[in-house]
Amino acid sequence: MSDFEKKILDYKNKLNTTKDLEEVESIRAEIFGKNGFINLEFKKMGLLSVEEKKNIASNINKAKQELLEIFKIKSSEALDKDLNEKIKKEKIDVTLPEHEFKVGKVHPVSQVIDEISCIFSEIGFTVEEGPDVESEYNNFTALNTPENHPAKDMHDTFYLDENMKTLLRTHTSPVQVRTMLKGKPPFKIIAPGRTYRSDSDQTHTPMFHQLEGLHIDKDITMGHLKGCLNYFIKEFFEVEKIKMRFRPSHFPFTEPSAEVDIGYRVEKNKIIIGEGDQWLEILGCGMVHPNVLKNCKVDPKKYQGFAFGIGIDRLAMLKYGINDLRSFFDCDYRWLNHYGFDPLDVPTNYRGLSK
Repeated sequence: MSDFEKKILDYKNKLNTTKDLEEVESIRAEIFGKNGFINLEFKKMGLLSVEEKKNIASNINKAKQELLEIFKIKSSEALDKDLNEKIKKEKIDVTLPEHEFKVGKVHPVSQVIDEISCIFSEIGFTVEEGPDVESEYNNFTALNTPENHPAKDMHDTFYLDENMKTLLRTHTSPVQVRTMLKGKPPFKIIAPGRTYRSDSDQTHTPMFHQLEGLHIDKDITMGHLKGCLNYFIKEFFEVEKIKMRFRPSHFPFTEPSAEVDIGYRVEKNKIIIGEGDQWLEILGCGMVHPNVLKNCKVDPKKYQGFAFGIGIDRLAMLKYGINDLRSFFDCDYRWLNHYGFDPLDVPTNYRGLSK
């Protein structure tokens, strides 16, 4: 047996007997390092003939591959052993008390959804939910949206198939359709949730939050709608008086339709909601279109109702002085720590929503 073969056998025995990761790495450097055994053997070939070089190079490469295979196996075994030992040492007893407990913050959007739900629950509304992925029928057709309506354009809507029959909902109104189809009137619901449109700037994001309200019963009028919204706005902004006006508008799913503005004034660079000489658009609303009722199996000769849509993110911006909608979705913990809410401070009407 040559000295080279003895040396190879010695390294194989070393690798096969060691179980320590550091020792495996040390042997690897000794064999395959810049000045390791394999490189030194190749350097010795400089003075040999061409034929001798071929034979010796073949032997060295063969030995190199064998050692590499052994090294890979032993390295993996040693790594697993090292990891298992660390896991045993770092085992955590979850029954022990926490020494560094940190309280998180509730996101302003979650807080506002809770506030709105609290307000409407006081006057008999229940909360309904629906899927983010909707059918074209529930999102548009059932809501009396014409085939050529701009809202159906692919520039505004995220379609999920080539036939444009499945999409990410552009509003939470499909929840109203689902609720009416599965039940019988009267209906008195709100539907908060995520909605999606292809839009992004300081006051728009591709994903945002909306809340739709619906009240269907006999003899419902615009007067009921105005009273409902008047109550909501005063409670949400926690003011005793509110200056409000309805402006004529158009939505496919309501007739008549209106935009609701509220009065405000600016004091020391802050918006004061309630009364003032300036107007701020706050939401859209109207009486449910008879075609929508028909599509949802409700007799429009017996039942009428109103519906309204609220941008949750914008209400949060307005109430809590947040000037960029995109920051809601940046996952910046400093921002959340500043604008977030105590998770134990659940909104209630009797002691103030945001106190």
